[in-house]
Amino acid sequence: MAGVAERIAELKESRNAVILAHNYTSADVQDIADIVGDSLGLSIAASETDADVIVFCGVSFMGETAKILSPKKKVLLPVPDALCDMAAMCPAEDLRRKKQEHPNAVVVGYVNTTAAAKCQMDICCTSGNALKVVSSIDDDEILFVPDRNLGSYVSEKVSGKRLILWDGCCPIHDRITKEEVLALKQPYPNAPSMAHPECRSEILEMVDHVGSTEDMIRFCRSSDAKEFIVITETGMRHRLEREFPGRAFRFPESAVCEPMKRITPENVLACLENLSGEVLLPEEVIAGAREPVRRMTGMK
Repeated sequence: MAGVAERIAELKESRNAVILAHNYTSADVQDIADIVGDSLGLSIAASETDADVIVFCGVSFMGETAKILSPKKKVLLPVPDALCDMAAMCPAEDLRRKKQEHPNAVVVGYVNTTAAAKCQMDICCTSGNALKVVSSIDDDEILFVPDRNLGSYVSEKVSGKRLILWDGCCPIHDRITKEEVLALKQPYPNAPSMAHPECRSEILEMVDHVGSTEDMIRFCRSSDAKEFIVITETGMRHRLEREFPGRAFRFPESAVCEPMKRITPENVLACLENLSGEVLLPEEVIAGAREPVRRMTGMK
């Protein structure tokens, strides 16, 4: 592994590359990355660097988002066919047809979607800002895609809006059960608990805090607790342990995203050596997808 990491560091310098790793990638991938975080935050951070090459250790829609925000940079995916199941649940053509059924609805789309699907949206959101985005919309009718669990959470928190929910989800978060959460909580009755809003509502009702992965970091930072129950994908454990040494984090061990775990330091090295896995998008798709992201972030 040391030899692989050293070679990656050499190539990163010679290619003028930046390596991004999502919170759900494995520990050894996070350890070779320049920036670790959530998908949109990583894409924004990469757009602000002077790197010529972005290596995105994440699933395919994340590489597309990086390309949308950095169209002049070369964006590479170490495993180009590592796909997000949720993003696959919202094909652009299906969304186009759904919009025709609800012509007066504002389309709010989670960033966990393909670039083509983003072209059909009015504004994007993240799990961290979905409440703010929906609250900012003047119209009453909103078509929220593709995560029904995040949409349900937003619908409960924001009054005066009628959300039409797409029937999609993150299978990893959606399959977490009450029994799994109870099994984690019972041995640690005093441990604060937190869950990602991609979980089902019955799970969210059981925890102390609901938030995105970056919200979880902030929650831990504001607490003096030494032990936490974390209801999200297990890759987040490494990020939390690095940020908060000496604290313990308990996860549902079933919450594993296999596409994320396919990314390894070895295929990151191969990607840098061969400049393989490049994300290529038509200019019109980049322009169309950038607009709803721009509306969300205020980027120029």
